[in-house]
Amino acid sequence: MPTTLFVNACMRGAQSRTLELCREYLAAKQDVVEVDLSALRLVPFDGAAAGHRYDLQKAGRWDDPVFDLAKQFSSADEIVVGAPYWDLSFPAALKTYIEHVSVCDITFHYTEQGQAEGICKAQTLTYITSCGGFVEGANFGYEYMCGIASMFGIPETRFVAAEGLDVVGMNVEDQMNKARSIIAKLNGR
Repeated sequence: MPTTLFVNACMRGAQSRTLELCREYLAAKQDVVEVDLSALRLVPFDGAAAGHRYDLQKAGRWDDPVFDLAKQFSSADEIVVGAPYWDLSFPAALKTYIEHVSVCDITFHYTEQGQAEGICKAQTLTYITSCGGFVEGANFGYEYMCGIASMFGIPETRFVAAEGLDVVGMNVEDQMNKARSIIAKLNGR
């Protein structure tokens, strides 16, 4: 059965409109595994941690828990990232997570010519977000995730956004429904 990996970067939990949209998208999926970044509380790699991980890689110690998130990401059939629009991109917890899953010889490797080549199983990465204003083509979080998907060998990225949710006088439900209509199309409804 295909596995959908849901990377939940909705830091506000149940109050998150992004999470609401994600749950609606995921309701059509059978086998969903969720990584809740709020609960996970990953820390960015410092020099010592990065060096330790590199030493484990060189020694072929792939059974070390430091590689678990990368293996989970690499083996998923579909990736869904839920992240609110914060500071022109997404919460820092998502960047830290990407740092943890970016592991040479698990999510990508280098060709003999020195080019990064993705080795993830997923065929799609769906990025779901919401924002208080209107992004107007400047969603650097989604653009970053498109780059990561390319590096990891995921051929298709898809985007769902509910925008303008904090604009005074905006009909929030209409804006959410626009995103829901995109979700319905992606889910074949």
